[in-house]
Amino acid sequence: MKLWQENIKKITPYTPGEQPENKNIIKLNTNESPYSPSPNVINALKNYNINNLRLYPSFVCDELKTELTKIYPVNKDEIFLGNGSDEVLALCFMTFFNSKKSILFPDITYSFYKVWCNLYNIPFKTIPVDKNFKINKEDYFKQNGGIVITNPNAPTSIYMDTSEIEDILKNNKSSIVIVDEAYIDFGGKTMAHLINKYDNLVVVQTYSKSRALAGIRVGYALANSELVSALESVKNSFNSYTLNSLSQLVATEATKDTQYFNLCVDKIKSSRQWTINELNNLGFSTLDSRTNFIFTTNKNIDAKYLFEKLKEKNIYIRYFDKPRINQHLRITIGTQEQMEKLIKAIKEIIKKTSIS
Repeated sequence: MKLWQENIKKITPYTPGEQPENKNIIKLNTNESPYSPSPNVINALKNYNINNLRLYPSFVCDELKTELTKIYPVNKDEIFLGNGSDEVLALCFMTFFNSKKSILFPDITYSFYKVWCNLYNIPFKTIPVDKNFKINKEDYFKQNGGIVITNPNAPTSIYMDTSEIEDILKNNKSSIVIVDEAYIDFGGKTMAHLINKYDNLVVVQTYSKSRALAGIRVGYALANSELVSALESVKNSFNSYTLNSLSQLVATEATKDTQYFNLCVDKIKSSRQWTINELNNLGFSTLDSRTNFIFTTNKNIDAKYLFEKLKEKNIYIRYFDKPRINQHLRITIGTQEQMEKLIKAIKEIIKKTSIS
């Protein structure tokens, strides 16, 4: 080994869901919205003055923050914006988790958390969820350097009542508690209205799921102004223009269109329940979902086998080869037509398997 190689940081990166080049597939593996962005977005892009791209984007993102204050009971100085919730969360880890004490998060949750801890040299401990994959609040009533709760959780889809998270906040007044609400719009209640009641609370959300804007990379944190100011200082220490002009425009227009937002969310909820019912009729056991995906298992068919057979039929879902969940599958909710094709394909695979 060369001497300079000893000084290179070696990190096992986060592994996202497969992004196949073949577009003639049913893609139910990365929790994207199956619906187009708001018509407001389409119109805004059609009328965009391309000459503006020669200029740096707005440093303060005032228009987007103004629209967000119409949705949440917060002020503009209580909003922090970034390139997707992943960047926002990464900056939160860098800003708030500098204690020598370990931060806490569930053993089954968003796997990027471990990556950031290793990247930033943050000590951490994973807290096992129970046999039903639920988070027990009492497990977090102990010394720590910070807490991260994904609510609803991923990949399990399970929602934790806000009163339980409040108990975690009350028992950890000396620690920052981050609540990652990437999927909150599909059946949960946001903690955003509590950021001033609990000065240690940071709520993180994204435009990638319910707003159908995964491609523009916009996310945000809601917290008291002191915490947001700290985040801004860290961000501005390496890149003060993180959110480009088109992303700001598109996110602003999407935020305005509440009617279309509600329409798409309701469609996903309806297809989600239909899919759960159909799977249960086929012998699957599916966790109660408050997300745009479901987490399901069937004791009569191997999860990896089903994952691979569906892939052969150009239907992509998500399989995690990890302890405790390697017999479960995560399935994004697509259009009703896509979910009907999925169920048809599963029926065919089960029938063929039982015959052979």
